[in-house]
Amino acid sequence: MEFVSIPSRAASSPSMNVSSIPRLNFLLNREPTSQRRENPVCYYKSCLHLRFSRKPISRTRFFCSAVASRIIESSGSKDPTTPANDMTTEQKLRLLVQEFQSLTDPLDRVRRLLHYAELLPPFEHSLKCAHNRVPGCTSRVWLHVEMDGDSKLKFLADSDSEVIKGFCACLILLLDGATPGEVMALKTEDLEALSIVGLSGKKDGSSRSRANSWHNVLMTMQKKTKEMLAQADGRPWGELFPSLIISSEGIQAKGSYAEAQARFLLPDELKIMELVKLLEEKKIGVVAHFYMDPEVQGVLTAAQKLWPHIHMSDSLVMADSAVKMAKSGCKFITVLGVDFMSENVRAILDHAGYPEVGVYRMSNERIGCSLADAAASAAYIDYLATAAASVHSPSLHVVYINTSLETKAYSHEVVPTITCTSSNVMQTILQAFSEINDLHVWYGPDTYMGRNIMDLLNQMTLMSDEEIAEVHPKHNRSSIASLIPRFHYFQEGTCIVHHLFGHEVVTKIKEQYCDAFLTAHFEVPGEMFSLAMEAKRRGTGVVGSTQNILDFMKERVAEAIDRNADDHLQFVLGTESGMVTSIVAALQKLLSSVNSDNAAKVTVEIIFPVSSDSITRTPSSSSSKDSDLFKFQVVPGVASGEGCSIHGDCASCPYMKMNSLDRLMDVCRSLPDETESLSAFKARSFSLQTPNGKPIADVGCEPILHMRHFQATKRLPETLIHQISFNGGHFR
Repeated sequence: MEFVSIPSRAASSPSMNVSSIPRLNFLLNREPTSQRRENPVCYYKSCLHLRFSRKPISRTRFFCSAVASRIIESSGSKDPTTPANDMTTEQKLRLLVQEFQSLTDPLDRVRRLLHYAELLPPFEHSLKCAHNRVPGCTSRVWLHVEMDGDSKLKFLADSDSEVIKGFCACLILLLDGATPGEVMALKTEDLEALSIVGLSGKKDGSSRSRANSWHNVLMTMQKKTKEMLAQADGRPWGELFPSLIISSEGIQAKGSYAEAQARFLLPDELKIMELVKLLEEKKIGVVAHFYMDPEVQGVLTAAQKLWPHIHMSDSLVMADSAVKMAKSGCKFITVLGVDFMSENVRAILDHAGYPEVGVYRMSNERIGCSLADAAASAAYIDYLATAAASVHSPSLHVVYINTSLETKAYSHEVVPTITCTSSNVMQTILQAFSEINDLHVWYGPDTYMGRNIMDLLNQMTLMSDEEIAEVHPKHNRSSIASLIPRFHYFQEGTCIVHHLFGHEVVTKIKEQYCDAFLTAHFEVPGEMFSLAMEAKRRGTGVVGSTQNILDFMKERVAEAIDRNADDHLQFVLGTESGMVTSIVAALQKLLSSVNSDNAAKVTVEIIFPVSSDSITRTPSSSSSKDSDLFKFQVVPGVASGEGCSIHGDCASCPYMKMNSLDRLMDVCRSLPDETESLSAFKARSFSLQTPNGKPIADVGCEPILHMRHFQATKRLPETLIHQISFNGGHFR
């Protein structure tokens, strides 16, 4: 029996009594040289043996026999106690990979991992605190980090899962005693070559959670390393984004922006009762978008418990909800959103047979939308003309739902058109390509979403046919590669809200929120999109619509509650901050549903990735021309929950904020509008005709109905296929 001797190094960190923690010495059970030569990388009879030393040891160099023996053999030393001081993290990783890959049976690799779990030294109970918890893991994981006098990192870890403890042991093996640069250089992908269950990319739940654990522990190691470096340099560790912390007891706001958001989460009871009374007496339904002002959403959320005909959602569901309200007897529908939303509600109600139900907006001025405006621009008309000119190949125009009815009608007469949402756009496009040979798809108007779709298609060419089939059963690598040249997207349309999430925000998220759940709307810029897609692949993020984001948060919180262990979940909100009201309402309901006195405490932190020097944009005059974004005055500070970056991009939409609670109350008081005082507030009803002499309302609704058919059947409607195959002949 011989020991692998690990020399000690003096520690200078005041944060931990190093002498009180048992350190590792590994007893190497050495076999005859001839046996070791059969597998020189890692041959074990008993693998590793552990002995704790109670002497004051200031460092936890963690070497397995494979690493130690390999160093000895490669160095040519005959002394089995030769230390491996000069080994880099890269060298240790290479040997660790060889060790696990030499075990051909997956169960043997898991057994080796479990053996490593036994080698971790005891983790003092006092260190099992909230500060040391690793977020995002299904099991509870704790990590304590120090930096010694030579700026080398030391790690201690523990978990209530033996498998996760094995993961932690491997990471400590690689990084304990490493330089900050070596810690930051290690990537989760570097560990996949170990071929351990949970790192192979399989989609089952247990494997995904294990892969998350590798990633989350490593991310926390790197995050704490950055904190240590900042402390050592005597500089502050970054400026955190504002956030809201939600618990079953209440809400805590961190930062002025979050305080502005939280101000209206507990609305005035008198306002709630007054609104409910008006809605009941006059049979008024309310449909509102998620991006409303926090004051409006706060009152509506409380009021819908007393009046059922109030609905908040993304734009697609608003019109459907209005139809249900009309069927239930509502005589009026008030729409809190931008103009294309009220237009869609009006058209869908007319199409459903409810032309007598009044539809009212919340402003006598135009409530615009940067995306809808882009689709009505001369550049977009030229884009459609290019699509229509493709006479030798069929073309389909896939238009985002967030556009005006007039745009949908005009587009459909130029190129056969189907609408889409951020949650069904990929399936719509892939299905269209699978049903129609040589098809060209023209997507618009959102440039970021178009670019993100193109990135996804290119990523799919690197996937296996089996993986692609999981995305869409009719496609493989060959079909995806062939359709990429036939996918086109508009280059000049962006949402002013999602444009905010650019390089500066992404850098800060990587630096300080690498271990948080990441949510992003499909419309965000490519760098944020890629970051969110990476998180989505690990199961720690979501990319999609506002409803997709809300559902993802609810699922993660429900999982944390089911684990019945104290936890703090962080979510980066990569979309308009107005939807936080719906998030708070939904998550508080979940957190409050746990009644047991012995239940674990789960808290949720919603992080707003906005600039600390955010600004507010307010209308500069009552002129309708001034509803354009560039006509808004820039006011320092935060007001009414609104905020924009100093670069001119908003975390809350100035157009949506034209829908105020006071205006809603005024409109409701004036109904029924016998004196025509609300004529400027009525949603536009299209009596005009298209260039081909058809009613705008009828032609504009058809792309929406095509989408509804696709959602119900997962196939394009025959009518649309005929229009495409006919090459638009009767449209031109």
